Amino acid sequence: MKKKLAPKVMFLLLAASLLSPQTGAGAKQKAELSREPAATTGTAVDTAKKTKTSALRQIPVEAKEFRQMDVSTNLLSMTEPKEVEVSFVAEDLQDVNDLEWTFGGKVFSSWQKYSAKDQAYSGEPFISFSEQPHLEGNMVKAKIKFDLVYTLLTRDGEEVPTSDLSSRSIRRKFNDLLGTYPLVAKNWKTEIAYQADLKLNAYDNYHTYDELKPALEEIKENVGDDRYLRVEVIGESVEGRDMYFAVLAKDRKSIDTYLNKTLPKMKRDPEELLEQLQDGDLDDYKVPIWFNNPHPDETPAMDAILELLREFATEDEIEFRPEDGKRRTTLKVDEVLDHAILLFNLSENPDGRVATTRANANDIDLNRDHTYQTQPEVLATVEQIAKWTPLSFYDFHGFVPEFLIEPCTPPHNPNFEYDLSMKGMIDQANAMGKAGIANTKYEDYIIPLDDYGNGWDDYTPAYTAVYAMMQGSFGHTVEVPEMNQDSFWATVYAGLGGVRFVLENKDELFETQLKIFQRGVEGKDDHSVDKWLVNQDGEEIGRPREDGENFFPEYYVIPVDPALQKNPLEAAKMVEYLMRNDVEVKVTNRTIEVDDIKYPKGTYVVDMHQAKRGFANAVLFDGEDISDWDAMYDSVVQNFHDMRGFTRMEVREEGAFERYVGQAKKNASKAIKTEIAERADEYIIRNTSNEAIKAVNQLLADGKTVKMVTESKDGYEMGDFLVSRKDLQRIEDDFYLQVAAVEEDVPAKKLKQPKVAAIGSGALRFVLKELGFELESSLKGSDVIVDDLGNIEEDDVDDRDYIGIGGYAMKAVKKEDLLDDFDYETTDIYHEGILHAVLSQDHLQTAAYDEEEPLYSATGTWITEVPDDAETLITVSDERDFFKTGWWPGHKDARGEVLAFTVADGDQDITLFANDLVWRAHPQFSYRLLANAIFAGMLND
Repeated sequence: MKKKLAPKVMFLLLAASLLSPQTGAGAKQKAELSREPAATTGTAVDTAKKTKTSALRQIPVEAKEFRQMDVSTNLLSMTEPKEVEVSFVAEDLQDVNDLEWTFGGKVFSSWQKYSAKDQAYSGEPFISFSEQPHLEGNMVKAKIKFDLVYTLLTRDGEEVPTSDLSSRSIRRKFNDLLGTYPLVAKNWKTEIAYQADLKLNAYDNYHTYDELKPALEEIKENVGDDRYLRVEVIGESVEGRDMYFAVLAKDRKSIDTYLNKTLPKMKRDPEELLEQLQDGDLDDYKVPIWFNNPHPDETPAMDAILELLREFATEDEIEFRPEDGKRRTTLKVDEVLDHAILLFNLSENPDGRVATTRANANDIDLNRDHTYQTQPEVLATVEQIAKWTPLSFYDFHGFVPEFLIEPCTPPHNPNFEYDLSMKGMIDQANAMGKAGIANTKYEDYIIPLDDYGNGWDDYTPAYTAVYAMMQGSFGHTVEVPEMNQDSFWATVYAGLGGVRFVLENKDELFETQLKIFQRGVEGKDDHSVDKWLVNQDGEEIGRPREDGENFFPEYYVIPVDPALQKNPLEAAKMVEYLMRNDVEVKVTNRTIEVDDIKYPKGTYVVDMHQAKRGFANAVLFDGEDISDWDAMYDSVVQNFHDMRGFTRMEVREEGAFERYVGQAKKNASKAIKTEIAERADEYIIRNTSNEAIKAVNQLLADGKTVKMVTESKDGYEMGDFLVSRKDLQRIEDDFYLQVAAVEEDVPAKKLKQPKVAAIGSGALRFVLKELGFELESSLKGSDVIVDDLGNIEEDDVDDRDYIGIGGYAMKAVKKEDLLDDFDYETTDIYHEGILHAVLSQDHLQTAAYDEEEPLYSATGTWITEVPDDAETLITVSDERDFFKTGWWPGHKDARGEVLAFTVADGDQDITLFANDLVWRAHPQFSYRLLANAIFAGMLND
């Protein structure tokens, strides 16, 4: 889990960089990507298979007879030297030199260490005799040393062995050797062989994904008496693997009582529960504690979660030292389950576990997706988090050498009740850290809030633990130092320390959680939060209130009537999104007028007097400008109404929607259907939504004729699509489309189905496939190249169209000299924000948008010089308030500058967007800009 770090953080991590220094995040991502697009075989697992070094294959040993060999251990580790004592009875052996010793069918000298210099298994053997074979009577004895396998380079170029596989250069390499191998001593004279099977593992407790289900079955078979363990599948990964989720409780009744009685009351009437708790009348309640890991290449995490489940499910007592210098303490499991329900999300990313990759099979980082919610693994996880609303949430990661445990640095998201959350989180972090170091070799841990100035913030709730905080949890990211058995145990003990802390402080923590929900239900904007909300200089700035108003509005209104709504389908999908995340949404049952706007029956309303109003506001408010900060962890923009392109209104009139509303249904989008009012031979499909793009691509894939409108007139605009009645009827039930019948001739050109080469990010490929484009497996077969990582080279373009997106692409176009008289500026490739922009109404790539729109940029870039023969498509607004929200120091220089242009010479189009169209699949309102740029080069007269 890498972050953009402040200078202080960089200093703290300097020691780690002495071995195998890593490049910056952006450069690393580019370096790991193939230049050829991955359209059909570009999954994380496929990539892992392709990049494996040719492993030492097992060679079967042939013998007349196999007999048993005794060994002191069957478990070997690539990160811990081990000596294996070997013995077997060989009555007919006269000379130990008659024995041929092999491992996996290979002589020991063939098992060579991985050389960091050669980047190959070319080092000295890691298997050797530490005590040579010898006879004691008829017993053969020997000792075999299995040494460390991998090496790293120091800054001086010295190759040193390592017991830590966390370095990016070797993190996936252990898969080359992972497996169970026969250790064989064969008497070549008698053809009798002596064998023992040894498992060569990354570290003792490492589990592959395929080993997870059998391990869970074994735990279920051995679960303790008077305990209830349920292992369920909560979803599937991109490649169809099961996501296992375990619930451990005292009994089924404990679960039912919490979910059906306690939790509903927590959200509906927290004040009553608070009174009961404070009066001592609430003594038989249970709180959920959640263990999680979204990054499977940070491997100790999943193994530690499995171990915690095993211990709590099968042991009666668990002993550990809560901190240095203190006696060992005992957690009595029955007592734990008297107070807690334990939740284990064993692997949020199964495909990544198989491939040992950070991202999922779509090459998207799940730990940046928990609010965007574009990936199936995240959808499954957030539904469970929202359902359970855990009290404490532990998100296990790696690798920070100093052993890091959150809470985070500022700036903090203003939608948290931070003054309340910190009452539990700081002490809980210390409890976890103390337990983590008291029982392992590690000597210290750090808490970003205390030890960093900035750069490890919790502003965006896209991270799993921060998302859980938005749901009312005490959420912690825990970053262990290494990839080995030591860090496995550090993770386990941190988890045990957290559980112990909850048990000892259960009432106080639950009281705090209830107070968070109470503020939401009462609509209270408590100014006690403000002292935690500071600027770069540490000065209190508080929540961004206007004219002393409550930071939170009374309501958010999401209409679906086309007269009030920019995109009815996206509006309905947002309603479903909110409900999935446990936000209560209501719907009007009659027309209600507020602020001179008449909202018709069927309008959706989010009453902000509810327990989880903080989450609702985090995704629906306009955000703020936090550009004064020197460093941020990652992207912060949420703003779903701008990023997804729907209309939402903020209402501050108390009681405006108190009457004439009912509960919204969860399937709001099913009610949004294509309406064909008039009969005609041809119809316009308005280019106003991503559904239109998907429909066009479906028709083209089916060999149907689609034309793109080339002039704007009454009833249609340049960039809309023209189809026949018959073809529209084929797809009208599959997509939500805004259509209009036409009688007169419409100026339009026929579209050819484009063949697209995506040579950029996983998000780019994901978006293009979502939109229905046909992706080519090589540049050779493509019509158009799309690139958001700057992977283009001059020879690649040939006669193909090229679409470059964002700062990386601008840099590549300049470097490769693809255009004359082109230049750009970048403040920093990590800067991002939403800008008010002006879009050309005279070009089919942009005419279907309104002239003024909010657009997103994620790489801090704009265009300063446009080729003479180019048409400018998008410029930044020249208004003083052009910057709406985000973290973009120096953004003032982008005011009035160009964001996009296109150059068309008849045979080839080159279109460049300095703004980002597909970043993490969140700016879905901008997808049509990409689609239109592709279609623009596919028109035939």
